[in-house]
Amino acid sequence: MISSAILGRYARSLAEVVFEQNIEAEVTEDLKTYSEIFKAVPDLLEAFDSPGVPRQVKERLLDSVIEVHPAKSITHNFLKVLLQHNRITCFQQIYESYLDAVNEHNGYVSAKVSTALPLDSPELQALGERLSGATGKQVNMEPQTDAGLLGGIVVQIGDTIFDGSIKTKLAEMKRRLAEA
Repeated sequence: MISSAILGRYARSLAEVVFEQNIEAEVTEDLKTYSEIFKAVPDLLEAFDSPGVPRQVKERLLDSVIEVHPAKSITHNFLKVLLQHNRITCFQQIYESYLDAVNEHNGYVSAKVSTALPLDSPELQALGERLSGATGKQVNMEPQTDAGLLGGIVVQIGDTIFDGSIKTKLAEMKRRLAEA
């Protein structure tokens, strides 16, 4: 298993280059395309990972995919570097880290919002405004429902989790009663 810190370096390095060259939108679209390709054809990544497939065959395979799905040269070079360093099988994680770096650079942050029942549009808008005020950034919310929460809300922004769910409050109350 490759450390997320190592994979994050690849993502941040690519992000720095695309911002310097002012090609962030194009490269992001290219990476999205390749993400969809790798999801649609998982055997492709398995071939890249297989020790039974010679390096030259892997390189020709990647070249043929690049030929069919042309993109910016920086995207091609990035994919080739990932293949050379045996990191291409971690493409999805690197892509997600890249998107996080791009969003951070552009003043956005992603928040996973879990509630027991779906939030309506005015509630989502109000929550988004409060989270934007707390983070100082625009918040891209990913709402999801989890009936196991019983009520309340859980918000995850990066590695930080704000848990205001009834489930957690009941568990805390149970723990306190058991200690008494």
